[in-house]
Amino acid sequence: MQIILLERIEKLGAIGDEVTVKDGYARNFLLPNKKALRANDATRKVFEANRARIEADNAARREDATAESSNVEGKEVVLIRASSNSGQLYGSVSVRDISDALAEQGAKVNKSMVVLERPIKTLGVYSVKVSLHPEVTVQVRVNVARSPDEAELQSKGVNVIDAMFDTEVGGFTEAYDPNAEPGEISSDMLDGGEEAEAEA
Repeated sequence: MQIILLERIEKLGAIGDEVTVKDGYARNFLLPNKKALRANDATRKVFEANRARIEADNAARREDATAESSNVEGKEVVLIRASSNSGQLYGSVSVRDISDALAEQGAKVNKSMVVLERPIKTLGVYSVKVSLHPEVTVQVRVNVARSPDEAELQSKGVNVIDAMFDTEVGGFTEAYDPNAEPGEISSDMLDGGEEAEAEA
């Protein structure tokens, strides 16, 4: 379908560009969200008549987004989630979780602004893009951990899963004498046993 863009859309074009997109994308997303018009003689005339107003509105929204970006850029949100010992979450972190956490910190962000390539399904710190306006994008850090203490470690760059396995100590370990013959009892154990018998 041939359409006229009413705002800049990444990988498509800028305001006023005529582009061809798949019918479903136009009908289900661009047209209902007033991001584009069907391209025909009537809509071209309407667009050209209103172009100055559309561009002025876009500029005003871009300025608001730029002002808000300083309040969002570089923020870190901590999301506490249950996970397995390997760091796999029971469930996943969605755009709604991130937008709600940012809103709690006073950022004017809704879930349509959060750009998540795929749901977050493991513990860790992630850089997530927030598109405040088609021309204003910022990055936030999303720290997914099992507890506030782990979140603090992760924000310092510690991989808590690796650290957990490094500090895990095995069960009973027997003293080992490298010079002993196979099956021979170490002299320490013999000495200890003889002393115990002498004391008795």
